[in-house]
Amino acid sequence: IRAKVEYIPETGEEKSEDELKAFSVSIINLIKELVQLNPLFKEELGLLMGRINLKDPATLADFAASMTTASGKELQEILETKNIKIRIEKALYLLRHELEVAKLQVKISQRVEDRMSQQQREFFLREQLKEIKKELGITKEGSESETDKYEARIKKLKLSEEAEERIDEELEKLRLIEPASPEYNVTRTYLDWLTILPWGIYSKDFFNIQRAARILNRDHYGLKDVKDRILELISVGIINGDLAGSIVLLVGPPGTGKTSVGQSIARALGRKFFRFSLGGMRDEAEIKGHRRTYIAALPGKFINAIKTCKTANPVIMLDEIDKIGASFHGDPASALLEVLDPEQNKDFLDHYLDVRFDLSKVLFICTANQTDTIPPALLDRMEVIRLSGYILEEKLEIARKHLLPKQLKIHGLKKNQFSLPKPVLREIIDGYAREAGVRSLENNLKKLLRKTARKFVEEEIDQVKISKDDLPDMLGRKAFAEESRYKKPKIGVITGLAYTSVGGATLFIEASNVEAKNPGFKQTGQLGDVMVESTEIAYTFIRSLGSNDERIKNFFAQNFVHLHVPAGATPKDGPSAGITMACALQSLVAQEAIIPNLAMTGELTLTGLVMPIGGVKEKTIAAKRAGITQLIFPAENKKDFDDLDESIIGKITPYFVKTFTEVLPICFPNLKGTKRHKIPNT
Repeated sequence: IRAKVEYIPETGEEKSEDELKAFSVSIINLIKELVQLNPLFKEELGLLMGRINLKDPATLADFAASMTTASGKELQEILETKNIKIRIEKALYLLRHELEVAKLQVKISQRVEDRMSQQQREFFLREQLKEIKKELGITKEGSESETDKYEARIKKLKLSEEAEERIDEELEKLRLIEPASPEYNVTRTYLDWLTILPWGIYSKDFFNIQRAARILNRDHYGLKDVKDRILELISVGIINGDLAGSIVLLVGPPGTGKTSVGQSIARALGRKFFRFSLGGMRDEAEIKGHRRTYIAALPGKFINAIKTCKTANPVIMLDEIDKIGASFHGDPASALLEVLDPEQNKDFLDHYLDVRFDLSKVLFICTANQTDTIPPALLDRMEVIRLSGYILEEKLEIARKHLLPKQLKIHGLKKNQFSLPKPVLREIIDGYAREAGVRSLENNLKKLLRKTARKFVEEEIDQVKISKDDLPDMLGRKAFAEESRYKKPKIGVITGLAYTSVGGATLFIEASNVEAKNPGFKQTGQLGDVMVESTEIAYTFIRSLGSNDERIKNFFAQNFVHLHVPAGATPKDGPSAGITMACALQSLVAQEAIIPNLAMTGELTLTGLVMPIGGVKEKTIAAKRAGITQLIFPAENKKDFDDLDESIIGKITPYFVKTFTEVLPICFPNLKGTKRHKIPNT
């Protein structure tokens, strides 16, 4: 290929050489800066230096422009510029822009490098600072600021000899460990726990009987046994000048105020209060802590409670101790044996602390719904105080004095805006909240107040007065309908009394017979083994009563007898329905109904003896709730009945029997051959 080339003449040469020289020097200086910032420019400069005449301003401008990363359009524009001065100015602009970009690249690279080496630089700086401080004599070896903090804490504590030795060892170790070491944080956390616990620090007890009684009576209605026990405890403290740690177990149905009693006890004594639940706990480490060999190990619940309360003699409540579990992680109930033993808890050893801590001044209050599931060894260490259910009159007072004012405040209503007459409140308790406690009653009051608040908003009224007619709309259908089917005495139907984990309850025993060629006996109602045995004992005993009576002999010889305990879906067990079952069978044989408003409880033996039972208070309360006015108890339970408050046993006629032959005249006064049993003086 042949081409004809023609040089285009350049203009602007008439400009002074000094001006062009100045432009050339500026270009050369910018190229030098670019070469220093980016080695690639140096290589490119080396390739072209021997091939071009850098003394020519026009050539220098073209060369400078070619070194940049400018676009082709910008470079073409420089190439087409005939005026030398303008061409040099455009080349200078491109060079300056390239220099700014290069500087920015260097800055970004430096920033990234700084960020990556920050940790390393901090380490070097820390080491340098340490050496500088050593030379100046400002600090000794190690982290003196940390050790100073712990030493200041130690001066305020009354440490045991063992704890003091352990803290000194750990402080010495902390001085030798590098702060960047993982072991440094482990040791520091351990020292934090050792020095933050209130060693030898006790809150002052309020030994004032009148003040304690006032607080207990203000916070809770009834609960005489609990209040008496706490006042006795304070009385002992007044005499000794010191209130030693005690272990109390409050047993009762849900909603009877067990947890809130613990808070009132703490207020009465002027102590700090800490509560935690044992329900579902399956790991022993929750009680005694994790060993420090594990990552993120921490002390157990009791050491944490002491730390939170900042005193070594708080009131610690162990809620739901009857629901504690066990697993392959260990048995928490066994771990509690050391904590709840007054002879051992003065040297309680937490796995994390590994130093003995004195828990003997702590007042432990445990709560449970029943004692059956508590290990005997653990139960033996506690003083059991039973909280029975509330009767209707007590619930009325509790609702009026405690529940209603509390809920009015929560729902933002004033006392004059909401009216709940006593008969209506009684209807709520009897029809919607007939449980042993008051939790269901409080829930129903909440429901009433929520609906009342809505009325205020929607209808813009000033006051709401609740009547009995409003209850079905506001609370729904009654949860406890009137037991009208059992109000009138029936042949073969007897009312018994039961004791459950949620309080006392009435229990109905039904007996029926069918003529059959193959006589026999069966029982239904999902009965446990002990209750099945009670039915068989009752059946055998009633048959034995008729050994000299042809009518009774013929009845059992010609009939298949069926004994049933409603409700069939509810499991039942226990021996205390023995005399009730025997009476149901006797009523069936004699075709005689018992007297009205009578209930009974007692274990029956094959020889007709009536044995003592438990839960007298709960069963009496259940009978009173059901409107029963006459009760039959074993004679050995007379003392238990006499100890009950007058508000419970008032308007109830008790009978105390030793044998079943004493039961028959009470139940069937019109039956031939029976004599009315005299009511003993109670």
